[in-house]
Amino acid sequence: QAVSQRLLKNAAVKAYPDVVTFAFWCRKASLQQMRKAYDLHEMRLGRGVVFHIAPSNVAVKVGYSFVTALLAGNASIVRVPSKNFIQVDLICKAIREELQENFSGLQKFICMARYGHEPEINTYFSSFCDTRVIWGGDQTIREIRKSPLKPRANEITFADRFSLAMIQSEAYLAAEDKERIAQDFYNDTYLTDQNACTSPRLVIWLGNTVREAQAAFWKQLYEIVKDKYSLSDVCAVDKLTRLFLLGEHYDAEQSPMPDNRIVRVQLNSLDKYLMDFKGNSGFFLEYISDDLESLLTISSERCQTLSYYGIDKSKVVKMLLERGVHGIDRIVPIGRSMDFSLQWDGHDLIRELSRLIK
Repeated sequence: QAVSQRLLKNAAVKAYPDVVTFAFWCRKASLQQMRKAYDLHEMRLGRGVVFHIAPSNVAVKVGYSFVTALLAGNASIVRVPSKNFIQVDLICKAIREELQENFSGLQKFICMARYGHEPEINTYFSSFCDTRVIWGGDQTIREIRKSPLKPRANEITFADRFSLAMIQSEAYLAAEDKERIAQDFYNDTYLTDQNACTSPRLVIWLGNTVREAQAAFWKQLYEIVKDKYSLSDVCAVDKLTRLFLLGEHYDAEQSPMPDNRIVRVQLNSLDKYLMDFKGNSGFFLEYISDDLESLLTISSERCQTLSYYGIDKSKVVKMLLERGVHGIDRIVPIGRSMDFSLQWDGHDLIRELSRLIK
């Protein structure tokens, strides 16, 4: 709560919506709401020392990972990204100042460290931690796992994932707040340059008025992107490369847009290999479907979040449970894909970062 207040009072924070969101997430009222999901009669203790390897693509994950471990009752060593993110500096500064001024008794339990690709440091921290949390994808996991853990230590890993969106065309066309929907989708995608695992890469359209809905949706989004997003040369070239690679393997057609800030590719089929050709920086695949069943084709274990508009969530959940689908751990409205929760990627983080005493 103290860190939240310090961040929200800092004028510099207002320029970073992701830091503002983090500050609201860890305020007292929010924490009390999260607490309701847990049995307060259970006797739990933190596992001990948690070694966090924060991701390089989502700056504020440093804060979320640290706070989660603290709520579960642990000391933390957090390896922050080697890349200099202002968001990381703002969060770490707030934590440091609160520790120094108001919570000196907690100082020895919290360490934020920045270092490069130095495996000997990873090995040292891994040698005595009780839980290791690795954010950052398959290659990072493989590298960090070269450093052994204690026999009783556990590990939580967040591998490479992808996400998608599903929109019911009639419901979208009937919406009065199309600009807000476009802004929500922009936040889900462009704020992280589509690098976050939560960012939709594929949009599946349902209904009988798809063409009209597509035209309206992308027009609204383009107006926001044009004003807020700057496409770098290297990202523009990468999007073109991705388009050519995709065209080699799939029956696909690029949909017209005013410029390449948004690249749309209409697909005539889906399969489990499609996301090998996903792109960033406003690169969107589209597919028109007759029903929810198309989710089953794409929902491999690498599929993380389904964002939706105009879809009945309960029907999607029922279908996934009945079919035993390996993918899709989160189903959220468009605009909420980056909302962090204590249940993430199929993990209940509080329970996995603590031990139960019976």
